[in-house]
Amino acid sequence: MVKINDRKIREKKYDPFIEATLQYERAANMLDLEPWIYNRLKYPEKELTVHMTITRDNGKVETYTGYRVQHSTLRGPGKGGIRYSPDASLSECKALAAWMTWKTAVLDLPLGGAKGAVICNPPNMSESELEKLTKEYTYAIKDIIGPQKDIPAPDINTNAQTMAWICDAYSRHVGHFEPAVVTGKPLCIGGSKGRAGATGLGMYYTLLETSKHLEYPLEGKRVAIIGYGNVGSSIAKLLYDYGCKIVCITDIYGGIFNKNGIKIPELDKYVCKTKTVKGFKKYDSITNNELIELKCDILLPCAMEGMINKSNAHKIKAKIICEGANGPTTTEADEILVDKDVFIIPDILANAGGVTVSYLEWVQDVQRIFYEEEEVKNRCWKMMQKSFWDVVSIVDKNKTDTRNAAYILAVQRVADSVRLFGKIGRN
Repeated sequence: MVKINDRKIREKKYDPFIEATLQYERAANMLDLEPWIYNRLKYPEKELTVHMTITRDNGKVETYTGYRVQHSTLRGPGKGGIRYSPDASLSECKALAAWMTWKTAVLDLPLGGAKGAVICNPPNMSESELEKLTKEYTYAIKDIIGPQKDIPAPDINTNAQTMAWICDAYSRHVGHFEPAVVTGKPLCIGGSKGRAGATGLGMYYTLLETSKHLEYPLEGKRVAIIGYGNVGSSIAKLLYDYGCKIVCITDIYGGIFNKNGIKIPELDKYVCKTKTVKGFKKYDSITNNELIELKCDILLPCAMEGMINKSNAHKIKAKIICEGANGPTTTEADEILVDKDVFIIPDILANAGGVTVSYLEWVQDVQRIFYEEEEVKNRCWKMMQKSFWDVVSIVDKNKTDTRNAAYILAVQRVADSVRLFGKIGRN
């Protein structure tokens, strides 16, 4: 088999798809997959690049590039968010789509993995311009998305409003209202109760199970959070209410530190007005690098890929890392952290609460039967709980680390599906 993890490639600039492939390869090799299955799951099924032209409010005509990648639709429709970012790339979408395949498989959801992005800078665009761009993007990818094909969701710089625009454009295309084409929608057009904050809720559930597994009570533990968007803020509130001490938080503008703990309810009111944690209550300022080196019990990376790497992993003092972001830890950093006996709750398990509730929203839309919030949370809780202990079981059985165990579980489930479908007509 052709390998991707030679030294020269590993020494190049961080590439999220290479990282995703390295993680897959490690598990696939332990499972000793047949070459035809190994290679089928190593690469995306489909990569679509599109270009959208809109007229901006000032009359200037601009063209934007977008992507939609489907890594696997073997176990069900592709599932994955759409992000708007000036730094978006095809490699990033390929990695995120692969991580979604493994994430849905870890939770044993009847879904595959996909991801989309548009290269743009939303803070510099009006709502009218964003609506135009979103609907043009939807028309450009309309043939490969749909309730039984590929179901987008919000991600960085997109939200419920963005999903409403996609729902409208797609519904016009098919000639009838179709809420099941996206998840993360507003409640009034088929969204699910409990969807807001679901990723943070899933992190909270896995931390509770980790506490049981390690016999390590969470109350009073010192927590540091990188990233204070939807995910970081929701897990912060849950842990604060539980009795943890949130001592440090950073976002893209800066960070704050208070050894006695940050008052999260007061911080949320401040962030609502200022859109940043920077400057809150004249707490000490802190950078991401300083936060990573901080003495704390639990580290929550909830921002971007690759933030924990070989240059800073050896400085981490936390006992537990719960990954709210996708791909926040590089393969080389993983090796360092395992040697340091840091317990990692990997992204494809830790932040799967979002896709779990998205799955429940899709089910509700397809059936046109809707659940109360408590039922959504209970269903999510049971699914996350089972998946956590499935991973722990593989850790014990294979004497491996938690990330590799999660990948073994996910890859095995997808590979079993491929094997059952057979070779003929697909090889």
